[in-house]
Amino acid sequence: MIQKLFPLDKNYILRQAQSILEEQMLEVMVFELKKSYTQLYNPLMLMDETFAKILDTYEYPKDRLRMIYRQLCGIYRFKNKDNQLELLFDGRTHLEKFQEDWSLQLIQWVHELGYHEQYVKTMLRMTLLFDTESRAEWSENHCKFFINEYFELKIIKRKGELKLKSA
Repeated sequence: MIQKLFPLDKNYILRQAQSILEEQMLEVMVFELKKSYTQLYNPLMLMDETFAKILDTYEYPKDRLRMIYRQLCGIYRFKNKDNQLELLFDGRTHLEKFQEDWSLQLIQWVHELGYHEQYVKTMLRMTLLFDTESRAEWSENHCKFFINEYFELKIIKRKGELKLKSA
């Protein structure tokens, strides 16, 4: 069953493009997270224990990162909900065009979010600096809240249904 984040969340081609790119974009999100940490907290790239752990960690739980990715996917679909299929004259399919547009937008958003300490700290706690499940859950909730505030969105849950609203 497909979960809709808002009543008019019907762009199935875009949702398919986002799900195809999920694993690749998770890696991009972690790469950008490492860059953001370096820019914010260690611009001289001095090697300490934390920095070494961040750079050397390649295995981490991805389920919470996946939730943040899917939240950003939903926000993108919400912000672009009035799009129509257009005529493409470059030989690409709509799926390929949506994949390209989505990946460029996600990279831009993750880069912008990387300037905020709250985002970087919470993302690190649930991925590269993961230590306990409870701390990761707390970080995920704070990260979701921060992202919603950053994009000026409210999530309203009524009758078991999630709805996004612009603040």
